[in-house]
Amino acid sequence: MGLVARIRKEWFIVGIVLVILSAKLQPSIGVKGGPLKPEVTVAYIAVSLIFFNSGLSLKTEELTSALLHVRLHLFVQSFTLIFFPLAVWLLLKVLSLTAIDQWLLRGLQTVSCMPPPVSSAVILTKAVGGNEAAAIFNSAFGSFLGIVVTPLLLLLFLGSSSSVPFSSIFSQLFMTVVVPLILGQVCRGFLREFLERQKPPFGAISSAVLLMIIYTTFCETFSNPSIELDPTSLLLVGLIIFSIQISFMLLTFAFSTRPGSRFSPADTVAIMFCSTHKSLTLGIPMLKIVFEGYEHLSLISVPLLIYHPAQILLGSVLVPTIRSWMTSRQKAACQHFCLTRVSKNGRKSKFSYFCM
Repeated sequence: MGLVARIRKEWFIVGIVLVILSAKLQPSIGVKGGPLKPEVTVAYIAVSLIFFNSGLSLKTEELTSALLHVRLHLFVQSFTLIFFPLAVWLLLKVLSLTAIDQWLLRGLQTVSCMPPPVSSAVILTKAVGGNEAAAIFNSAFGSFLGIVVTPLLLLLFLGSSSSVPFSSIFSQLFMTVVVPLILGQVCRGFLREFLERQKPPFGAISSAVLLMIIYTTFCETFSNPSIELDPTSLLLVGLIIFSIQISFMLLTFAFSTRPGSRFSPADTVAIMFCSTHKSLTLGIPMLKIVFEGYEHLSLISVPLLIYHPAQILLGSVLVPTIRSWMTSRQKAACQHFCLTRVSKNGRKSKFSYFCM
């Protein structure tokens, strides 16, 4: 793949680097009161646009087939929004004794509180051939659940936003997250045929708006000379993030494949991706709302900015291995089923010959 093709494919990650560099060179453009007026354009318009776009693109009808797989949903949501934050909280108790920047460590805690993404977990599950319907349901349901649960977790584990009234946080969340999502779903009901025919680039639109939010967040940071980013801490946080992702993928794999789990190989694939991936599209706007005006907001946001490309990179690398495992398990299950039929019937049926 050529350089231009690679840049086009990874344009969002390249965009993150470019907007951070731009914010470093000219931070005055994106600060409060600056030409971009982020206190209005970002806090209300950009955030609302992202969630309206999510509501418009979400195919609710695709979730019905996965709705009754309750055990899988409970596993994914419990792991994502209960086990994940608690495990990271315990890990940070140890890491707090090191020299790693404390704000980056708090950023790791914010990552753990985020809901699953609407896109990457589904895309990777589909690429492997896993239970795509379950991935869609858990990503969508987790996103809706995260609107309420994530701010509560952030306040519980960080407690650093006490200067922002609790009622104010949720009123802004309701107006900029819940209302746009509902409006998006309502509009989809009227525009379904048009949207399915034209297939607008919903993901690209949300990503472009998200770049604007990231830009203004770092403008606030670089305009404050007292805040410095320690390169060593940044590298260590990156290594910790990869370690967390690999460890949790192995953990969810072990739990979902243990005897008596009753999860199919396709279910396991969906569980691995949905339980360990975290949403940048929903996460950054939520941090912007909950920690509005907080001087260390961008440092807290950095681990989430690292986690997003890391989960896509790691997931993409593992796709061939996971697909090979799932195929072999499905083949073994088919052979076992056929042998069971042979032993019961005393002869091979046509279906048995097909499986064997």
